[in-house]
Amino acid sequence: MTETTQSILSIENLDKSFGAVKILKDINVSIEPGEFLVLVGPSGCGKSTLLNCIAGLEESTAGDINIGGRSMIGVAPKDRDIAMVFQSYALYPTMTVGKNITFGMKVRGTPEAEQQAKLNEVATLLQIDHLLDRKPSQLSGGQRQRVAMGRALVRDPQLFLFDEPLSNLDAKLRVEMRTEIKRLHQTLGASIVYVTHDQIEAMTLATKIVVMKDGVIQQVGTPNEIYNHPANMFVADFMGSPSMNLIPAQATSSGNSTQISIARAAGDELVLNFDREISGLNGSGSKEVILGLRPENITDPLSIVAQSGQLADCQIDVVEPAGSDTFVVTSLGGKQVTARLRADAEVMAGQSASLAFDLTKASVFEPDSGARIA
Repeated sequence: MTETTQSILSIENLDKSFGAVKILKDINVSIEPGEFLVLVGPSGCGKSTLLNCIAGLEESTAGDINIGGRSMIGVAPKDRDIAMVFQSYALYPTMTVGKNITFGMKVRGTPEAEQQAKLNEVATLLQIDHLLDRKPSQLSGGQRQRVAMGRALVRDPQLFLFDEPLSNLDAKLRVEMRTEIKRLHQTLGASIVYVTHDQIEAMTLATKIVVMKDGVIQQVGTPNEIYNHPANMFVADFMGSPSMNLIPAQATSSGNSTQISIARAAGDELVLNFDREISGLNGSGSKEVILGLRPENITDPLSIVAQSGQLADCQIDVVEPAGSDTFVVTSLGGKQVTARLRADAEVMAGQSASLAFDLTKASVFEPDSGARIA
């Protein structure tokens, strides 16, 4: 059986141009039944354009899109067996919630009894059964988003498309709705493509993430792969909050050991042992690298993470209490570096403190290309 027939969605060599401007460049990605694919990247990276191509709202310039094993070339949006949830909700203001949800079924000639059964099922699932007689203007933003999702769910399509559905909600409601969408996916086993610029949303919702920049896919992987093994410095910097520390350093390999040396303002170098081979060193020699360390991999000696860490005294420039954690900023390799300590860690700005560097989850990048080399 070919990949196309196995996959709910398969995108092959897709390009999209507006005039002379190429927006999407050789996009290749697929999802299996029940996967939650999140397209993430900064504004203007092409993620919404890609979603619109999948939906048929934009026509691709080259390549192919298969949904359920069928090529979508020349297929109208209404015939693609998809349902879309927009950022703007797109509800009919004069219709009740119930009629908004059933309108599509009514247009398609679905029997009245089936419409009602579907409506009851979806309204209960989304906990909006008490709102069915209200108009959209009488609802909160979160309630409107549930109605928009309900309208998509009653279609029971092969593929759900979400275009930044939570970006109009306030921070607290966004977290609540994120949980609801996650629960829906687990309950229904639906196949979903979801667009966001919020990397926390991407990490919490996805089974598979596509990180995009300037119309090019930078990396495809699970949230764990993207977070712990970023393919390049762009992914490392974009995914994670606070983002990964990217520290200029010198890697020196001799026999079975590799050392990473980082310049410090005081003049003495910070030297750390690295237990993996770095591409291009081949057991001997020295080269400039960028050491990538997440804030949680630079911590205080009493932290659990610190058990596999290497201790070094560092000058603390800034202390930022954050409730469950304390973040501190120090200077390494000429860069501001963030460390994540326990909430009750005793540190003071302007003083030296012992920090533990855990290099077991470190990434090493090529300074010029930004590519991962260890």
